[in-house]
Order: sequence, then C-alpha cells, then structure tokens
Amino acid sequence: MGLILLAISLSLVSFSNFFTIDDVATAMRSGNISRLSVYLDSRVDISMPDRSDSYSKSQAEMVIGDFFNSNEVRNFRIRHKGENSGSEYCVGVLETKNGDYQTTFFMRQKGDRQLLEELRFQSIQ
Repeated sequence: MGLILLAISLSLVSFSNFFTIDDVATAMRSGNISRLSVYLDSRVDISMPDRSDSYSKSQAEMVIGDFFNSNEVRNFRIRHKGENSGSEYCVGVLETKNGDYQTTFFMRQKGDRQLLEELRFQSIQ
C-alpha cells in the first residue's frame, strides 16, 4: 500500500510543472500578465506592431502587461497548434477592445517544463 501511494505521489509531482499550449491560451484569454508570466522563459522574444526585441522575464512581463493594459483583451481563439523541431507552437487571434491581433507563440521544453520563449502580435487589418 505504501509503495502505491509513493508511486502516485511521484507521478503527480512529475506532472505538476507541465505546461501546455492550452494553459497559455487560457492565460492569454484572461489578459492578465500575472497569469501569463508563470509560463515565460527566462528570456522571451516579443514582436509587436511598434517594437520587437528579446527581453528578460521581468522586462517581458512589463512589455506584455503594457500591451494588455492598452488593448483590453476580450478573447483568444486558437486557429492552429502544432510541433516543429522540438518546439510547440500556436497561432490564434487575440480579440481586444482596440482590434484583433494574429498571435503566435512558441514553447520549448526546458528541464521538466514547457516554457514560452517567443510571442508575436500582428495587427489584423
């Protein structure tokens, strides 16, 4: 009995840090940087209509937070998700008060977690 409980406990712990694209999409729908920051890698490449750069996690939180504050998020719809060269990616539409943005993000396995390493917002005309 003790061995079974140990095995169950270890399996639950090993899956507790596994992040998925759907988790990130849910955080995007919230438009809340605190929820999204959990998934950010230590460096994140961010492309927006007015800027594009590689940022530390804390800088990325500020940049994305400013974007969310300026563009009140209403919804995020996934259009496509897949895998390419060890990365998972998602293409979707971020619906905001100020217009829609095609949003693409890439996640890569780092240790025992999938982390967000690139995020792109392109205005949809």
